[in-house]
Amino acid sequence: MSLSAHQPKPSGIKVIIVGAGFAGLTAAIECHRKGHTPIILESFKELKVLGDIISFGPNAGHIFERWPGVPELLDPICIKTKGLTYKSYLGDYLFYQSWDKERSYGKAYNGHRGEIHEIVYNHALSLGIEIRLGQKITEYFEDEEEAGVISNGERIAGDTVLAADGVRSKGRTLVLGYEDKPKSSGYAIYRAWFDSDELAQNPLTKYLVENGDTHSAWLGPDIHFLAASIKDGKDFSWVCTHKDEADVEEGWQEPGSIEDALKVLDGWDPIVHEIVKATPSLVDWKLVYRDPMPTWISPKGRIALIGDAAHPFLPTSVQGASQAMEDGATVAVCLELSGKGDIPKALRSFEKIRYDRVLAAQKTGESTRDKWHKADFDKIKENPESLKMVREAWLLDHDAEKHAYEAYRQTVAAISNSKPIGEPATLQMVEVA
Repeated sequence: MSLSAHQPKPSGIKVIIVGAGFAGLTAAIECHRKGHTPIILESFKELKVLGDIISFGPNAGHIFERWPGVPELLDPICIKTKGLTYKSYLGDYLFYQSWDKERSYGKAYNGHRGEIHEIVYNHALSLGIEIRLGQKITEYFEDEEEAGVISNGERIAGDTVLAADGVRSKGRTLVLGYEDKPKSSGYAIYRAWFDSDELAQNPLTKYLVENGDTHSAWLGPDIHFLAASIKDGKDFSWVCTHKDEADVEEGWQEPGSIEDALKVLDGWDPIVHEIVKATPSLVDWKLVYRDPMPTWISPKGRIALIGDAAHPFLPTSVQGASQAMEDGATVAVCLELSGKGDIPKALRSFEKIRYDRVLAAQKTGESTRDKWHKADFDKIKENPESLKMVREAWLLDHDAEKHAYEAYRQTVAAISNSKPIGEPATLQMVEVA
């Protein structure tokens, strides 16, 4: 067992990873650290620096910090605030949620999705990890001896496959035995990222960007609006969750309209309107849900779903990316401890170690959404701190690699006597690109 950064001796385990998002890249890097041989198959023909804000809690920070040089590259591009200012949709100050206690759990990394992804992607390449772009997966397969995929017509086999290709993963069909299409939740999210020059010139908004990084939330009936300045106030990002009845089959991500966003926010704080008016462009992401999965593991135990492919998250959890990284760190340890001779035991142990924790983390997103969207805004000033996001030690002060080493043997012993993992009583929701 190794918690250090050095490369152990080869395990002989070939790991095929479908998808080069944060789940897939983390799994590949962590498998490399454990002596396995990962290969990543990604559908995009080239990776571009796209997207907007993404958050990684201290639980993900523990993983980043085992990757030499990565924290030093992430730090300059990540938001640096001491907390979150809450306001009503009319602009009334409610309260301030400090991150002081959270910082005792470790370092968080919140910044531009594409910029952070580029750093992690380049780190994987620097380790010599094979990443094939432009791959179209048409089939998953497994038997008692191997598992693999058909990609661009080529049969690629290994000891195990980790499906990390999001909520539309073909791996879900193999695991479930049927295709489960995503369903509309009735919500979507406007998202934007742009330089803050215009905001700095506006008397109403300049306070958000002229004194370093800030983080603010405006909450209203069935809508919330989050805004942050980043890189010492030079960049600005905002997201707005709103009602949307569009058919998800029509498009997962559509160009957003400034005029439509202003209509959604009609009657809101003028500062919010000025932020939206200063936005050069935005996208409208559909928030969809899937029925929860009773298992993330294929029938023969050689294919596992990880990240959004297994357990999509509500954005209000602020944990989707962190939990995807925890998956990658955990499955690499389980493969190390099981060895090449018992891959199914590794994957089933991975699932058992992760399943209940993921479910609990998902529920924090539901509770935050409900608190924010269903609040009685006439009475909320009596107890504004009831709106706080869950930022507790069990969630954030967690080291997935360390926990996997500690829990593995007990988990293996429990698997032989346990009932199959049951279906959680929740809907899994995710914003989908």
